[in-house]
Amino acid sequence: MLKLAMIVFGALVLIIISQRALPWLANRLHGSLRHFLLASVPLIRLLLVVAALILTVPIVIEPSLRNMVTILGAVGLAIGFALKDYASSLIAGVVSAFEQPYRPGDWVEIDGHYGEVMNVGMRTVALVTVDDDYITVPHLKLWSSAVRNANNGTPTLQCNASFYVHPEHDMSRAREALESVAMTSPYLCFDEPVVVVIREEIWGTKYTLRAYPVDPRQQFRFVTDLTARGREALTRAGARPLLPGSLALESIWTNWS
Repeated sequence: MLKLAMIVFGALVLIIISQRALPWLANRLHGSLRHFLLASVPLIRLLLVVAALILTVPIVIEPSLRNMVTILGAVGLAIGFALKDYASSLIAGVVSAFEQPYRPGDWVEIDGHYGEVMNVGMRTVALVTVDDDYITVPHLKLWSSAVRNANNGTPTLQCNASFYVHPEHDMSRAREALESVAMTSPYLCFDEPVVVVIREEIWGTKYTLRAYPVDPRQQFRFVTDLTARGREALTRAGARPLLPGSLALESIWTNWS
């Protein structure tokens, strides 16, 4: 018992020292060495725990063939339950290699995360979002979540710019203004069509300008250009901008007054 207590105490002391000393040293360094030391903290903790278990098991349990078979069976069962999601992700990775719901270069949305696929591994798919965040999504999401692929392995990606205007305006003039905005954009791909969709709502009129940029990576600049110049063009065409619901609020306020 004394030997067992010494092993456990020594492992705890080493873990505490590594968790405090390495970050303290890393915060006084810069560059890749700092990140290396910070990343090594959980690895060192895991190695210390494994070493302590290897030393304590022969003390607690007699290392006979029967006991070792029982221990290994229990450990294998526990690992099997712990790694069932990992195995499911590997199987989903094999399925994704054949069905190809996403490929490197595709712009996809998985489980609420939208970005460009940078790497498709055996277990995970790596995305870089519009905020320049690197997100790793397990292939396991294929079983439970829908995958929205914006370009599906092609260089064409449709972009939408929505506009909400007051219902009292000239629709033909507004539509021509939005088409002109899209046709004069420096990001427009002329090989794909430009479409203006008009929809009447209870609060006003909604215009959706659909067009394709030259490169999918330009989609956000393209939408920004269409939105900024499209709003100005609608104003010049006599279409007053309107937020959804503002017309109903304006009517309620007028009747109340």
